Amino acid sequence: MVSETNQSKNVCVIGAGPSGLVAARELKREGHKVVVLEQNHDIGGQWLYNPNVQEEDPLGRDPWLKVHSSIYESLRLMSPREVMGFTDFPFLVKKGRDPRRFPSHRELLLYLKDFCEWFELRDMIKFNTKVHYVGPLNYGVPSEDLKWVVRSKDKNSEEEVEQVFDAVVVATGHYSNPRLPCIQGMAIWKRKQMHSHIYRSPEPFRGEIVVVVGNSFSGQEISMELVKVVKELHLSSKSLDIYEGLSKVISKHENFHLRPQIETLREDGTVIFNDGSSIIADTILYCTGYTYSFPFLDTKGMVVVDDNRVGPLYEHTFPPALAPSLSLVGIPRRILGLPFFESQGKWVAQLLSGKKALPSYEEMMKSIKEFYHSKEEAGIPKHYTHEIEGFDYCDKYAENVGLPKLQEWRKDLCVSAVVNLFINLETYRDSWNDDIDEKLQEALRSPYFTQLEQLSL
Repeated sequence: MVSETNQSKNVCVIGAGPSGLVAARELKREGHKVVVLEQNHDIGGQWLYNPNVQEEDPLGRDPWLKVHSSIYESLRLMSPREVMGFTDFPFLVKKGRDPRRFPSHRELLLYLKDFCEWFELRDMIKFNTKVHYVGPLNYGVPSEDLKWVVRSKDKNSEEEVEQVFDAVVVATGHYSNPRLPCIQGMAIWKRKQMHSHIYRSPEPFRGEIVVVVGNSFSGQEISMELVKVVKELHLSSKSLDIYEGLSKVISKHENFHLRPQIETLREDGTVIFNDGSSIIADTILYCTGYTYSFPFLDTKGMVVVDDNRVGPLYEHTFPPALAPSLSLVGIPRRILGLPFFESQGKWVAQLLSGKKALPSYEEMMKSIKEFYHSKEEAGIPKHYTHEIEGFDYCDKYAENVGLPKLQEWRKDLCVSAVVNLFINLETYRDSWNDDIDEKLQEALRSPYFTQLEQLSL
């Protein structure tokens, strides 16, 4: 039921990465009292680069990770900066900073710091505060009356704090906890095995024979870095049917080999592939993606992670039995993240203030079951539940909360970047065709980019 008067709630946001920051901004705008709990010393979440991975389990098997960020030293953005900004805060080029269309990860962190400063969010963030428990205080009452206990610990003083909130927004990201394959012999293979979560630079692998498992974009990019310093690079892929851009890269390097999936690992370092071929390797680097993990969250089984499906979630955000007092922002993948997270944050804020109302529990569960069924009918595996490809869903979500649809130039630039990547994997970030450049120049003259011109000074 929609309220005629705005209600102000006491809200805890867990995580000060992109999704947590914009959720906090939207909650603040809506008049809520907001506390953001962030385990690191600064904002940024995944974009707060951390080179110190020595104490992390190489395979990341402990759900309570010591290192949150999975970013490596040389990483550059995969999408043009122009498409990535929030709806009212464009990602502009600033003097003295990385001006490239596909800048380094450091530039996006600086953008998030600019966002945090512009909207005066830093005062509501408690840094070096790790959340250990989130659970309902009064389980059994109607979802709109739920209160939430949040227990956290200051990483410096070791002081433990327990607080009670009207609502909790979980915004802890989804690129930290490694997803590992099941390969016969992994447990007995005695040489170095690690997940890309702790990969930072190619130098430690100089002169080695390395197997990279996973032909995702991260697997390809890390392989392109490694091949310049290793003795041999073997990229193990589910499919040997590869696109033009990757084929060009492989053909340039005699020591770059495309391999099928691994069948068996042997204790002496032998790696046997599905086609019967084998090598003896020094290192296996798993670029096999990430899994959702919320080790602090106690929902009495009402939100679970099953084969990388977080559910049940209405519109990838709201657990029907616990919403709107519990929401998860930042779950979808393969999406224009920042504008979408903004839409999520705005919807959460509007629900908590009473401006909007969710459908009934029964209606939400029906919608979720229909969505799951549509995925099954399309033959899409469960672990791809939250992969949202295309722009229609973003537009639908934005319209629901009163935000504009994604501009056509955003969509055009995104599609062109992907097309260019498939043709010129190694150079697509620094090559651009004239047609797209014209669209870009037109976009840069639009109100979106001129609304905060002073930011570029």
